[in-house]
Amino acid sequence: MSDLITETPANYIGGAWETEPETMPALNPATGETIAILPRSSRATAGRAVAAANAAQPAWGAKTAWERAALCVALAGAIDGAAERLGRILSLEQGKPLAQGLGEVRKAADGFRMAAEQVKYLGGETLPVETPGMLVMTRRAPRGVYAVITPWNFPVNIPVEYIAPALATGNAVVWAPAPTTALVAVEFTRVLAAAGLPAGLLNLVVGEGATVGDEIVAHPGTHGIGFTGSTATGRRIAERGAGKPMLLELGGNGPVIVRADADLTKAAAEAAGGAFFNSGQVCAATGRVLAHASVVDDLAARMVAVAEAQVLGDPFHQGTTMGPLNNPKVLDKIVAHVDAAVAAGAKVLTGGRTRPDLGPLFYEPTVIRDVTPDMALAREETFGPVVPIVACADDEALMRVATDTSYGLSTGIFSADVPKAIAMAGALSAGIVNVNGSSTYWEIHLPFGGGAGTVSGLGRIGGRHTLEAMTDLRLISIPLPA
Repeated sequence: MSDLITETPANYIGGAWETEPETMPALNPATGETIAILPRSSRATAGRAVAAANAAQPAWGAKTAWERAALCVALAGAIDGAAERLGRILSLEQGKPLAQGLGEVRKAADGFRMAAEQVKYLGGETLPVETPGMLVMTRRAPRGVYAVITPWNFPVNIPVEYIAPALATGNAVVWAPAPTTALVAVEFTRVLAAAGLPAGLLNLVVGEGATVGDEIVAHPGTHGIGFTGSTATGRRIAERGAGKPMLLELGGNGPVIVRADADLTKAAAEAAGGAFFNSGQVCAATGRVLAHASVVDDLAARMVAVAEAQVLGDPFHQGTTMGPLNNPKVLDKIVAHVDAAVAAGAKVLTGGRTRPDLGPLFYEPTVIRDVTPDMALAREETFGPVVPIVACADDEALMRVATDTSYGLSTGIFSADVPKAIAMAGALSAGIVNVNGSSTYWEIHLPFGGGAGTVSGLGRIGGRHTLEAMTDLRLISIPLPA
């Protein structure tokens, strides 16, 4: 993998690559080795990126939707052409198996193509009015410059969920990627720049979120915010960027509800799979399984089988299904949650251990039962390959535990009684409820976000929903001649 090591990645501002006096290492989570030296950018650098975006945006915003769509199609083609290299760098730096890394990159290309198609039909309407002789209509206009801050768990596709709609609708972007996956952000930006991306429309600033992320969020030169990440960071962003339009996709602790009449083979496969995909580092992952007490033993045994079928190891080894966690903070939280649950009486059925023999950040796929609703493992976002099983006496208890949470992102319900499952779905304050499917089911054109009154976010990303959110709806009235 030495051919993938980049020694001098840099910021991309106003169409030019720049160095930065301070640096930080990019690490391979599977081995702990340094694979690149990255910029540790300052607030001043972030401010210059905002200025470059503002200089470029007006001319871009004046382009037609068809012209902007053509660029998005070209960028999609460039991503396709570089997919193998980008996928390998993504897996090297993030830790997910290579097949998943390649799949993520190819889905990112689809995101640009989707934005290109949908922006052509993003129209307004003509409105009836009380006043005689007036023509009143609405149209959509770009907001200006978007501050985009993205996480490390899907370091190419999540950025595209904001960048593609922003560019398609005439905005410019200042992008601050997560430091632990900033190398692939640099390489991804190189691909877009080489494909003809006009200078200043996408500006990449690599550094610590508390510095560059905070600067672009609070800067008066940014006019909208796109952020995917933790609830705690989302709250800080909402405070610092108060008054700006925001898309905030935050944390989840998705309950997967398994009723007594559920297909247990399907429920076990979907729920456990939703906890082990990307090593559980998914905001819509199976956060906890709430199972009717009569099926807990059978369901747990089936989940153990799914867990023990996982292949934990080097992301580049054929057959690996789970790689390392991305960073030590995630590992520390998982260990703390599992250890506290065991100390309080929960029982680990399989897994529950770190694997230092494989590398510094490996954690076994884990199934743990006798978890109670008050444990941190059931109440907080663990963000790792752990399936906590909570036994509930009846449907009433299932719903009581499911709704006793501050989160409301994505949920799964397994039941042979679909009308009953739909009725239960209507009582959940979640943005997504999947019946007889994993809480992780989603497609890039579907609306994704947290339920009202929860800490799981604001607004909806996905398809036309993001394009609409990244534009101003402007009303124009015209008096007609008598």
